[in-house]
Amino acid sequence: MIRFNRAIRPFSVMSFDLDDTLYNNHPIIKAAVSAQQNYLNALPRYQEQGTQYWQQCRQLAVKQTPALADNVTQWRKHTLHLALTKLGFNEEEVIRHANNAYNAFAEARSNIVVDDSVLALLQNLAQHFTLIAITNGNVEIERFNLNNQFALVLQAGMHGKAKPHTALFDKAAAHLKVEKNDILHIGDSLDTDVQGAHNAGCQSVWLNNQRAQYAYKGLADVEITNIHALTHFIRS
Repeated sequence: MIRFNRAIRPFSVMSFDLDDTLYNNHPIIKAAVSAQQNYLNALPRYQEQGTQYWQQCRQLAVKQTPALADNVTQWRKHTLHLALTKLGFNEEEVIRHANNAYNAFAEARSNIVVDDSVLALLQNLAQHFTLIAITNGNVEIERFNLNNQFALVLQAGMHGKAKPHTALFDKAAAHLKVEKNDILHIGDSLDTDVQGAHNAGCQSVWLNNQRAQYAYKGLADVEITNIHALTHFIRS
């Protein structure tokens, strides 16, 4: 299904969200969190703190350093250090265990195999448009088979404030030397992807396949239910 809520202006850049847009991220993030938790639970005193300890430390970390909200990688690393420090580990132990726990998370987090049909779609689109990725997530794209699929990859925190802030879209337009309305951004979230694109003056495609509830009530320029509907934009 493809539905046009507004007329689409000509564009030269297609920008993609990653998680839950080009692959199903739910089982991946669940496995990554489990891998981290398994490492931490094997440490003295950690499991005794109860199931809410991680979330409590996470909330404390961002309360102490609000900027962490725009960088999920640093937020996780900061939370690991805080959680282990509060348990009385010395500095060397905190660094070692925090690194090991994060590496367990990151390895599972990047255990992604994008479907061949999606790769074929991207390769087809790349013959007509410049493809880039703009993500709020912490996936390490060089670790799996989306590596080298994009001319530019921008991640929240590392490259600017998280969507729906305009920073990543602004940076993409400046880097590519295009107007922001020359970028068509595709993503699964109304709150981050569609709202962010609209805030920045980019055009938007909402991949509506998550059955999620969103606060943003604005309309995407285009709505699709299957990523392969993007073939509509390929010029004959």
